[in-house]
Amino acid sequence: MNKVLNTPNAPAAIGPYSQGIQACKLVFVSGQLPIVPATGALLDGPVGEQTTQSLNNIRNILAEAGCTMANVVKTTIFLRDMNDFAEVNAAYAAFFPENPPARACVQVARLPKDADLEIEAIAVKD
Repeated sequence: MNKVLNTPNAPAAIGPYSQGIQACKLVFVSGQLPIVPATGALLDGPVGEQTTQSLNNIRNILAEAGCTMANVVKTTIFLRDMNDFAEVNAAYAAFFPENPPARACVQVARLPKDADLEIEAIAVKD
């Protein structure tokens, strides 16, 4: 049976979806914009800081499933501008210092709330 993951430590869904779903040992985290949970507003700052906010949101959703970032096996990063790739990588690397997960990174035409990036993750619970 699937378990819906919901935490006030990450932004509420802005549509008909869950922050995350645990299905047996798999944990699927919906795409996270760089929204500050306390305010519900997009973080206004450099894309590296936005990356950190999105990954903090992911970390907080994973915690609801009893997971950490070390459980992440796959991420997908959606960027509005591929010129931000190096700055995103620098912030991203801090969350995965060893054995980083598989990853895809694609440039997209537009994201919800006109955000600069969105990150989703898949984890496997121990």
